This record gives sequence, C-alpha cells and structure tokens, in this order.
Amino acid sequence: MRSTMPIRWLVAIGLVSSLSGCGYLFGDDGVFRDPSQDYKNSPELEVIEVPAGKSSEALQEIYPIPNIEESLVLEGEFEVPRPTPLVAGAADEVVRIQKLGDETWALVAMAPGQLWPQVRSFLSAATLEVARVDARAGIMETGWLELDGASMGSRFRYRIERGVQRGTSELHVLQMNQAGDVENWPARSDNFDQESEMLRAVAQYIANSADTAPVSMIADQAISASGRISLQEAPDGRTYIQLGLPYNRGWASLARGLEDSNFEIVDRDRSAGEYYARFLGLESEEDDGWFSWWGGDDEHPLAGKEFLVTIKTASEDSVVIGLSPREPDPEFDKRQEQGLLSLIKGNIN
Repeated sequence: MRSTMPIRWLVAIGLVSSLSGCGYLFGDDGVFRDPSQDYKNSPELEVIEVPAGKSSEALQEIYPIPNIEESLVLEGEFEVPRPTPLVAGAADEVVRIQKLGDETWALVAMAPGQLWPQVRSFLSAATLEVARVDARAGIMETGWLELDGASMGSRFRYRIERGVQRGTSELHVLQMNQAGDVENWPARSDNFDQESEMLRAVAQYIANSADTAPVSMIADQAISASGRISLQEAPDGRTYIQLGLPYNRGWASLARGLEDSNFEIVDRDRSAGEYYARFLGLESEEDDGWFSWWGGDDEHPLAGKEFLVTIKTASEDSVVIGLSPREPDPEFDKRQEQGLLSLIKGNIN
C-alpha cells in the first residue's frame, strides 16, 4: 500500500531531524560556524614591495599599534600608577593662544583628527577658497585673497601638529604677500598683523564649535595624537622627561610647567639650562591624590625643599629634563623623583 503522507510533512520531519543535531548548523563544521576566532590562525604576510617610483601611501597600516611611551616600573611591590593629566594647567581651556618671540600658535585641547575638520569648516564658513590640502602633512592653503585695507593680495597656510600633551594639537598660521617669490612660502609671515588676526579668528571659531567636532580618519592616522612628552629611564637608573621641543620653547615651557606644578622658581641660569625651584607642596585634596602613596600627612613631605631642575639639548627638536635635590638628600628616592617629574610633565605644554 502506498503512503499518502503529504510531502510537506516529510520536509518538516527532515528539518526537525537536522535541527536535532546542532553540530550540523552551528558546530566548527556547521553551516553557521563562528568565525570570531579565525584571526588566531591567520598567517602573517610579507609587506608588499612597491616598485621604484611608485607611491606607497595607500599601503600604510589602517590600525597601527601605538608605541608604549612609558614603561617605568618601580622596584618592589607593584602599585597601580596614577594617571598623568592631559593638560593639567589648562584643562578648562579648549583653545589658548601661545607666543614665544615672533612665533605665535594656538594650543587646542583636541586631537589632530578632530582639529582638522574644524579648520576645514572654518574656511568653508568664511568662504575662503581652498587651494591645496594635504591631510597627511596636516596642511591647508588658501588661494589669494583681497583683504580690506591691504595694498596687495594675501594667502594663508594652516599647519596642524600634535601637541606636547597627548590628545592636544598645535595650529600654526603662515601669511604670504602676493609679491616677490609667490611659488615658495616664506619661513616667517610677511605681515604679522594679518597672521595674528587670522589665528585669532580661527581659534575663536574652534572654541565656539568644539562640542560638535567630527573626526578626520586620514588626519587622525597621519598626525599622531600621542603627544611629544614622556618619562624615560637612563641606563644609570635616573628618570628624566623627554620633550620634543627645541631648546627655546622647552626652556619657556618648563618655567610655566614648574609654576603650574606648585614650584617657586628661586633662580635660573638659561645658558647652563638650570632652574633652582622650591616645591611648595600640594594645595588641594584633589592634588593630594596624586601622591597619596607618600602618606596622609597634613603637609607634603617634600614641601619647602629646593630642587635643581635641568634642561639639556638632546637634538635639534628635543630636550631632556632632569630633577635632583639642591642639597644631597639620602632619603630622596626613585619613587619621589618619578612623582615630581610626573607632576611637572602633566603641566608642560
């Protein structure tokens, strides 16, 4: 006798049977296998060799692994290190105009990848023609502009660099007159008044729109946000600050960093690269948290002590900063040295 069971029942029975064996669908050999661990078995491929004369920019790492800036480990029992502030002396300021000699720039409390679209947005809002853009170099250039009261045309270059502290940026503006060699940008602006006015205008725009800042992935990858300052350890065990600034800027930045770190500068010798400074202690309970591992005394154990803070040239664009008691102090240990240097490091910009 032939079976009269409908075909749909046969299909249903077959489906139930297949579902009863979960390995068929979801196991390592199943239809819907989990690929989340496949990366563990992925082979490491050799870097693609680009023929001579061809650009390799498109082959850069999309998600590069950042270098470890600080790997200082104190001897003895491990303690979780306390964080260093991004910009301890100006945490409430999004943009601040800095000046040293004839050089002026804007210090911005946002990463280069955030600052880049802000500058682009400023140029668009001001209806300034953009003649050249290089996100990897952090440069934007305008076309020639006719400014009120100016006898000749001008153009501007905006250059974005990573700041001293992590997650900060520096914005430099360069102005050029439409006279002489118009093919090459000058080392200094032809008109400092126009440079200053333009820098103030873009700085104000950034400050007003900081809360809505988007991110440029190209600029974020090309211009590191890691900062230019770190704690390092010398072969002899001494700790020092590595600062990626030329000596002139480093000397001035260190002076402000000391003052913002509750040091009183007693004397200084620029030619020798020396500051004599007295540590005044910590002013608030919030600051006390930085050095709580030194004890809970009412007065900081190093308050009132004088220190010699040195700054030496390491290269054309780099200096090193060290610290030691002005008078020999056998009780001044490595932990205290790193604590004071970390405090100073967080206030240098």
